[in-house]
Amino acid sequence: MSRLNAPSPDGVPETTQGILDNIGAQFGFVPNMFMTLASNPTVLDVVMTLQGTLSRVLDAKTRHTIALAVSQANGCDYCLAVHTYVSSELGGMSSDDIDLARAGSSIDPQRAAVARFAQQVVASRGQVSDADLAAVRGAGYTDPQILAIVTVTVQILLTNFINNVNRTDIDIPAVSPAGLPG
Repeated sequence: MSRLNAPSPDGVPETTQGILDNIGAQFGFVPNMFMTLASNPTVLDVVMTLQGTLSRVLDAKTRHTIALAVSQANGCDYCLAVHTYVSSELGGMSSDDIDLARAGSSIDPQRAAVARFAQQVVASRGQVSDADLAAVRGAGYTDPQILAIVTVTVQILLTNFINNVNRTDIDIPAVSPAGLPG
């Protein structure tokens, strides 16, 4: 059971209703995480603005790969469920590639390097080695792209932390530890 209170649909602040309507149009419903965030309109705005802005820094499959790799490394069941759903249903990723991303890899060599690097950023709390940087550069990423990878990683950590603190009730098909639908 979620540990933080979410407003009832009637109790959503007017300033956030438009944001929730847009989220609902995308998913077909408003996921619990966003309902919880709606209790603090400023936090909801920060998360949505960050997600919107970062949607422009890397291609969608790379961002999905980072989200899956980071959520797995950080043990966020809610985010794993959401990102598995989004990657599959909206992002066109195969179940094999989703499982590989969770394991820090990919069917695509460049995205595999990103997944490994993102997980290393999490594991080392940003204290990556020269070899970690060399590996992601060796996969073809430039320093500006590496900055984008780190920033997307941190954005995913933000929502991982929120959902881990809250123990957000999973309202999207859950995933098993192996990455198969739960």
